Amino acid sequence: MEAQTFLSGFCSNSAMPLLQKPGKSTVIRLLSSSSSSFIESQKWVTLKTHFFSKLVSQKVGTRKRLECRNAVEVVGDLTESGKVSMNDVRRKKLAVFVSGGGSNFRSIHEATVQGSVHGDVVVLVTNKPGCGGAEFARDCGIPVILFPKTKDVPEGLSLTNLITSLRKLEVDFILLAGYLKLIPDELVQAYPRSILNIHPSLLPAFGGKGYYGTKVHKAVIASGARYSGPTIHFVDENYDTGCILAQRVVPVLANDTAEELAERVLHEEHQLYVEVTAAVCEERVTWREDGVPLIRSRENPNKYS
Repeated sequence: MEAQTFLSGFCSNSAMPLLQKPGKSTVIRLLSSSSSSFIESQKWVTLKTHFFSKLVSQKVGTRKRLECRNAVEVVGDLTESGKVSMNDVRRKKLAVFVSGGGSNFRSIHEATVQGSVHGDVVVLVTNKPGCGGAEFARDCGIPVILFPKTKDVPEGLSLTNLITSLRKLEVDFILLAGYLKLIPDELVQAYPRSILNIHPSLLPAFGGKGYYGTKVHKAVIASGARYSGPTIHFVDENYDTGCILAQRVVPVLANDTAEELAERVLHEEHQLYVEVTAAVCEERVTWREDGVPLIRSRENPNKYS
């Protein structure tokens, strides 16, 4: 009933989203092979692309940072100290998918509230209506969508209705935070390079179907691996095979139990996912020519990780 009630506002014939926030125009220019690192201009830029329904016009100042996203270069200010300014970067809308307690979801939401992440969690999606993550979202006033529709969750949404709901909410990025279902191909294709997942091992080791939770840490210890740690990667059509965006190394101690290792890895997960979400929302993710994603430093735009 919860999902059906929530969806009623999204699947109407209205062309306007149920929930809207005024966005801020962003200065952009089309990609070209001769693009330089900075624009040295004081001209007014006015253009129209298929990504926008309106003309956007804004002054481009003398030291502007260029960032590649969806075949368009997004221009953000550089402050006098060289750090990236958020003046021209639109606040992003995030959807988080969980199946359990949602501790990473909580960390990300708290970071958005405190201002360290330039975005907002606008919806939580879960296949477990009674899980801790869903309860936390309800307590915070964040809408909860049940997905997928199953015999155990008959009020869950179909894939088509889920995508429609995310579009109505104008979701920019999807963050998987302990969501144990394989993401359908159609959703991956609807949000290219815009879905992230966190995994509790250093991928590509100890990943794939069946590797989740304590099972991962038991396998790491049994293998004799000296290091483990969380990996954040873009999601493709398979389990844990998308492009790696960030990792954090955690030593495996000689007498570690799976529970002890899991606790230390989870501590790093909470920090790493917030840092990566901040980078994504600030449009600091770039792609190398060979398809490897990199994160541009906030403090030094010429440094990548």
